[in-house]
Amino acid sequence: MNPNSSDNMNMERRLLLAFALMGVVLMVSTYLMPKSPEPDPKAKKSEVAKTGERTKAPDTQPNPGAPPKADPAKAEDPAARAPAKPAGTVAASREEAVTVETDLYRVVFSNRGATVRSWILKKYQDSKGRPLELVSEKGLEKVRAPFSVRFHVGQVADAVNTGLFKHTQSDDGLTLDFEYAGGEWSAHKRFEFRKDSYLTGVQSEVRNHGVLKPHLLYWRGGFGDATVIGAAASQQTVRFDLNDQKLYLLNADAARKAEGGYQAHRGRFSFAGIADSYFAAVAMPSGSGDFEIHSLSDQVLSETDGKEQPNAGMAVGGNGENRFTLFVGPKDRDLLRGIDPRLENLIDYGRLSFIAKPLFLALNYVNDRWMHNYGWTIVVITIIINFLLLPLKITSLKSMKKMSALQPAMKAINDKYKGMSIKDPRKQDQQAEVMALYKKHGVNPVGGCVPMAIQVPFFIAFYTVLSVAIELRGAHWLWVNDLSRPEDLPIRILPVVMVASQFLMQKMTPAATADPAQQRIMYLMPAFMGIMFYGVSSGLVLYWVTSNLVGIAQQWFFNHTGAVEVPAVTESPAKGVQKKDKKR
Repeated sequence: MNPNSSDNMNMERRLLLAFALMGVVLMVSTYLMPKSPEPDPKAKKSEVAKTGERTKAPDTQPNPGAPPKADPAKAEDPAARAPAKPAGTVAASREEAVTVETDLYRVVFSNRGATVRSWILKKYQDSKGRPLELVSEKGLEKVRAPFSVRFHVGQVADAVNTGLFKHTQSDDGLTLDFEYAGGEWSAHKRFEFRKDSYLTGVQSEVRNHGVLKPHLLYWRGGFGDATVIGAAASQQTVRFDLNDQKLYLLNADAARKAEGGYQAHRGRFSFAGIADSYFAAVAMPSGSGDFEIHSLSDQVLSETDGKEQPNAGMAVGGNGENRFTLFVGPKDRDLLRGIDPRLENLIDYGRLSFIAKPLFLALNYVNDRWMHNYGWTIVVITIIINFLLLPLKITSLKSMKKMSALQPAMKAINDKYKGMSIKDPRKQDQQAEVMALYKKHGVNPVGGCVPMAIQVPFFIAFYTVLSVAIELRGAHWLWVNDLSRPEDLPIRILPVVMVASQFLMQKMTPAATADPAQQRIMYLMPAFMGIMFYGVSSGLVLYWVTSNLVGIAQQWFFNHTGAVEVPAVTESPAKGVQKKDKKR
């Protein structure tokens, strides 16, 4: 290893590179969150082939004026082989809104198409402090409303989706039935809500000339909290395949780039639907038969910046008569496990789940047992992590002190080869002398980077937990309103404290290099960190600030007590170099 700044990366540059890579992780992690691998193309084609579909452009845009097209021959349900007698006309005289109110929901239906216009979670708020609306208002302007009907490729469902359904509502207001019959089409939809549950029973039936018609039910144009920055990027369709016991995720970009602009999958699924970072709407099919999900992408205006972005959409069902239980609610671990343990897979901890999940469990345990505030819980857990890493920090400090003591000898070697071209063969001699010096005094040139490198996985794990744990969404701490988002202040305090503490800790730490240029780079690191952390979640900045403050306390103790001693360098740098010259 060559300490010359013009030749090779030294320890400080490696550290700078590590922070740069961390910056890249933060800036692109929303788009590169670990996803379970999709089946290979051959497997996908085989899977789609089971549905009898062809991959063509789906019926993405409403076209109420177009007449329904004749259906190509398709495999039907057994019940479809026995046509029912076509019903007479059943339709409402005008469009109406129907509201269902439970302890957890406020859902507004329209009888036009028997679709949902609003689905509000009462116990949660968006980033603007309003009741959380899961249906995208911007999406409703571009695509069909949730629970519209989708047929297979090349078949238009406008007659059903624009029809005015007659509705009946139970005395308790929790069950809705929608009926429609007109011409060759008839349809029935039923929604059975529960007073204090996030589960809803859903049934749908569509017939053409009395014959059951395979169909799916939409939720597209976006899902979840549309008021947060990066809302579209956090959306994805999900399905848990019972055959391989694996969760599959698909974002809007992947669906958009697929042939035909969507992907179709059919199989034995425990659940299938759509989700964002903290909420999900998934269908759990009744029975053991195959279930189908289509993953779609729609360009919808963002509520935060007014630009069009690809938003995830889905359609589920696939049979002439669909029956499933619908979960629409928070991705709360205890809640999901209570419904079905497999639903816990909706909380995706990424490839570092072996760190992120225990970290989440530890945060919950400490918060529930003692702290009762997630901000202080993050502080306590961070202190524990730093003290567990203390032996490595002591090793790192010894290495840095040795490096600092070797600086005169290093400078003498550098001066000896100063001005030589990188291509000069004698440069290899310079590196050999440096390595010999390190070996003689037992110095590991990258030893000071080890604690930082070990902290990176914890850093990413904290970022993941803050991105997926509903418990930390909206969690308060002192002046911070939501630990999962940046501070709502004109000047964010935590990033400023982080920069100041980072600078102070570097001033207290023994310099591992005498090169003024490299030292200036190190002093720029706090500013770089401040820029990198200014727009991330407050909980993540709180973790780093706490790490800095613990590091300052530990460094002060080492500096003032002599707790870390290193042997003195007794060799004269000049003498060592002169001996080398005489041999030449």
